[in-house]
Amino acid sequence: MSLSKHRAGEPRTSAAKPPTPAPRRPSGDPVKALLHRHRDLCERAVDALEIAAGLEAEGITDRTAARFRHRDVFSLAEELYARVPRAVGPQPEPSLPVPRAGAKWALASLLPGLAAAGTVAGTRLTQGQPRLLVAVAGIVAVALATRVALRTGPLAARRGAHGPRLAACTLWLLGYALFGDGLLHNVLTGGPDALPDGAPGGAWPTATAPALALTLSPAPAAWCAHLLTAGARRRLAGSRGLGDFTAAVRPLLLGTFALYLGALAALLLACGKVLGEPAACPQALTLGALLLLARLLITHRHRRAPALVLGAAAVTQAAALALPLAGRLPHLGFLATPVRTLTDTLGEPAVPALTCGIAALTLLLHAGRTLTRASAHAPTGAPE
Repeated sequence: MSLSKHRAGEPRTSAAKPPTPAPRRPSGDPVKALLHRHRDLCERAVDALEIAAGLEAEGITDRTAARFRHRDVFSLAEELYARVPRAVGPQPEPSLPVPRAGAKWALASLLPGLAAAGTVAGTRLTQGQPRLLVAVAGIVAVALATRVALRTGPLAARRGAHGPRLAACTLWLLGYALFGDGLLHNVLTGGPDALPDGAPGGAWPTATAPALALTLSPAPAAWCAHLLTAGARRRLAGSRGLGDFTAAVRPLLLGTFALYLGALAALLLACGKVLGEPAACPQALTLGALLLLARLLITHRHRRAPALVLGAAAVTQAAALALPLAGRLPHLGFLATPVRTLTDTLGEPAVPALTCGIAALTLLLHAGRTLTRASAHAPTGAPE
C-alpha cells in the first residue's frame, strides 16, 4: 500500500492552516498615547503645573490619572513635561504672566457710576416731562457706560453662548432693584394706577439709592477681580500640585468676595445718606453679590451656571409680580397667597433679597469648585 494512501479510519485532514497570531499585549507605556494626544500642550508649557491645568481643563481627574499609573494629575503632568524634548538654550520663565493694574480699565469702571450720578442729579432738578426725558437718556448712558466697563480689564470676557440671555436677565434684575418693590406694593394694593415719576415718596416709589450704589460698584468689582486673578497666577506659579493650588486660592476667592461686599455696603450707606433714602442693604447686597459671582465665572469661561442661576432669579421675581395679578381673576385668588404671606411677614424687599440671596449662595458654592481649579486661571484652560 502506498504511503500516500490514508489509513483506514483516519480522518482526512485539510491543508495546513497558517499559525494563529498571538493576542497583542497591551502597551507597557500607557502615557505614550496621552503624550501624542496632548503634544502641543506639553511642548508649549513652561512647567508641569501648566500641563496639569490643561489636563484638568480636558476633564482628566486624579481617578483618570490612576489608569496611567500615577497617583494624581500633577504626577502625570510631571512625566509628560519630562518626556517632551526641548531645545537647548534659554527657557522661558516657569510662571504665568501676572496681570498689572491699568489706568484704562480703572477709569472705565468709574463710567457707570458717573453716568448714574448725573442722571440722579438731573431727575432731582427737573419736573414733569423733562424729568422723564432725563431719566430715559440717563438709563441709555448708564447702559453704554456699563458695556464699556465690562469690555475692558479684569471684568472683560470673550463672547460666547448664553450672551443674550445673560444680558436680559441682568437688565431685569437691575430694573427690579429700581422699580420692583414699588411695583409689587402697588400690585398687592390694587394698582398700579400710574407710571413711576422717579420720586422716592411718590405713588410708585423708585429705589434710587441702591440703584446708584450698584452702578458705582463696578469700580470695586474690577479691583476685586484683578486681585483674584493676580493672586491666583502667583499661587499657580508657586504651587507644587493642584491640591496645593486649590487650598491656596479658596481663601483668596472668599477674601475678595468679602472685600467687594464691604465696599458695596459702604456705597449703599453713603448713597442713602446723600439722597436721604433707605439704603435697602439686604436686597442690594444680595443682588451685588449675585452679579459679581456671575461675572467672575463668565470671565473665567464658565457661562452655563450664571445663565441658569440668573434666569431662575429673574423668573422668580417675575412670578412674584404675575401671581398677585393672576389672583385677581375669579376662583384664582389662591395664586396670590404665597406672595402675600411672604410680604405680610417680611415686606416687599423680602422677594428680591431671598431670590438673589439663594441665587448668590448657589453661585458661590459653584465658584468654590470651579474658580479654585488651576484650569480656570491658566491660559490652557478651555472654555466651558
